[in-house]
Amino acid sequence: MKSPEILAPAGSFEGLTAAVRTGADAVYIGGKSYSARNNAANFSDEELEQAVRLCHIHGVKLYLAVNTIISDDEAADFCQFIKKTAEYGIDGYIVQDTGAAEIIRSAVPDAVLHGSTQLSIHTAAGAELLKNLGFSRVVPARELSADTLEKICKVDIETEVFVHGALCMSVSGQCYMSAVIGSRSANRGCCGQACRLPFSAVGNRNSAALSLKDLSLLENTDKLREIGVDSLKIEGRMKRPEYIASAVSELKKALDGNSPDMKTLRGIFSRGGFTDGYFSGKRQDMFGIREKEDVIAAKEIIPTIHELYRSERAVYTVDFHGCVKSGQPVEITAKWGDLQAKAVGDIPDKAQKAPVTRESLEKQLAKLGDTVFTLGKVTAEIDDELFVPAGKLNELRRTAVENLTEQLAEYNKPRYTITDYIPKKPNNLPPTPVKPHVRTFCRTVEQAAAAADYSQFVAIPEHLITPQLTEIISCEKIIISPPRFIADEEKLSARLRELKNLGISRILCHTLDGAAMGKALGFTLHGSFTMNVFNSYSAEYLQKLGFEDCIVSPEMTLNQLENIRTSLPLGALIYGRLPLMLTRNCPIKNEIGCKNCTGSLTDRTSRKLPVACSKDYVEILNSDILCMADRADKFRNTAFFAVLLHDEDGRATIDAIKGNKPSEAVTRGLYYRGVCENYETHI
Repeated sequence: MKSPEILAPAGSFEGLTAAVRTGADAVYIGGKSYSARNNAANFSDEELEQAVRLCHIHGVKLYLAVNTIISDDEAADFCQFIKKTAEYGIDGYIVQDTGAAEIIRSAVPDAVLHGSTQLSIHTAAGAELLKNLGFSRVVPARELSADTLEKICKVDIETEVFVHGALCMSVSGQCYMSAVIGSRSANRGCCGQACRLPFSAVGNRNSAALSLKDLSLLENTDKLREIGVDSLKIEGRMKRPEYIASAVSELKKALDGNSPDMKTLRGIFSRGGFTDGYFSGKRQDMFGIREKEDVIAAKEIIPTIHELYRSERAVYTVDFHGCVKSGQPVEITAKWGDLQAKAVGDIPDKAQKAPVTRESLEKQLAKLGDTVFTLGKVTAEIDDELFVPAGKLNELRRTAVENLTEQLAEYNKPRYTITDYIPKKPNNLPPTPVKPHVRTFCRTVEQAAAAADYSQFVAIPEHLITPQLTEIISCEKIIISPPRFIADEEKLSARLRELKNLGISRILCHTLDGAAMGKALGFTLHGSFTMNVFNSYSAEYLQKLGFEDCIVSPEMTLNQLENIRTSLPLGALIYGRLPLMLTRNCPIKNEIGCKNCTGSLTDRTSRKLPVACSKDYVEILNSDILCMADRADKFRNTAFFAVLLHDEDGRATIDAIKGNKPSEAVTRGLYYRGVCENYETHI
């Protein structure tokens, strides 16, 4: 059975060196722009080129994280960045934004695309769709059980699974908390980790109700290999090199059939220990914080961990052939596989005392020191009674090895087709009616009944839709809202067939998973704001995929929305509590139990965040209600407005649809202030 790839993170050159020297098969890094860990040191363009060379010398692959959503204004720079890094020889691109993926395909048609975990893929159907869209690898959501991962692994696409490191409370790509609280968007690479701050169901200021322990599946490597995972991924581009070195070393040990040293791993970094709760399905004890004992342990262990990567790692066995012939320049040839490099020296002198022998030659050639080589076979053609100084032989060995090393860097470097493509926005404006329609997202039957008379479409959770409801609300008005996190793909697929037979033809796509399932069953596809459409290219991409329309990302400003160009009708959130997080764990249940449910979390400023429970996941909502109804005329390129309901009754539902301001605190969201814009440019 093939051993999975060990994939290590690196946020700096020292971290990259630690990963390579301790045995990683591949490393993923970010540039100064377009990376979901923009707060890491990351790599300049010059450092990226050096990083590619370092990895390829060691036979290690280097993947580049370009896994943020990009704006239209960044498209040309992004394209230039991709072309430049393709020339360097990046082995694969980790992508979230479907528009960015289209730009990569147009600029470098044979580039290797990996679907980032921020695409929130959590079903086999979603993985299959990614494969059909030209992705070679999927990084599924971290919240999956072993059984679900096994189903995804049966799809003909590589799977890359996180096995060690920090866990976000929210499903990746579905978190807007940092953006809403401080304009630091996780989807734009600027997450402020607001979830690690104090939150409590009962106002306990010492509680960190949204902080999870770190993940570790190192003791499950046999199972991961058995179910067919292709790449085992370590989280940690913002962690120090010693963390990377220890994680790679212990993962390698586990794959070799030995027990990993979990005590050392906990000492180097953890948040009160580790969890495998999602993988095992046992989610009872997953919460934790960084404790004083963790910090003390790290200080004691770090110096010893440094020894793991202090020296170069030998990767190849090099064979040498020496030629010391009378009247001819000395030649030393280094060989590995089909590669060979020759170094030529001076004509040897007649020996006065110690002539060159095969043994003395091998002694000098064996001094490979801090290189990636160990000595293999040594052959020689040596005439009698000739002398070559040891220093000269060492010099020839170094030259041959250096030349062979450069050949290895080129040998392991992929070659791409790089076009002259330059991104140009479509000329067409999105089709818009004279007055945008209203689309209402409901959580109860009462809300749906009240909303039906005032809305073009009503999005209703699939489990609430019954034949009786279709007698009240026309099937043509209903958009099925499947679970935002699909825990049972087969069950949902059967349920969608029932609803299709009932006469309902529309489905709301929260992620590409829903799009894949809806497309397979012949539904009309409507995109939710959680598709994170942030530019014209991703909107156009969804239309090619068969979407009828889509709500833009709530992280867009009014100005960005006005300047978007696409033939896909677009919607905008205009009213409601924005879901800040989508999580598989209930923080209230963990803190005080379901029987004592308070229905909300309190942050350190005493704001209350409502918590909406579903069977398989939880949504943590914003404390303030987004209200832009009184500024509807400020929206351009908008075909419809979306209203999100939480616990409103029938009357309040109608007020929300009509745009009446609630008595509670309201916010303008990010339509004016936007999110972080701190990328470097490459043009």
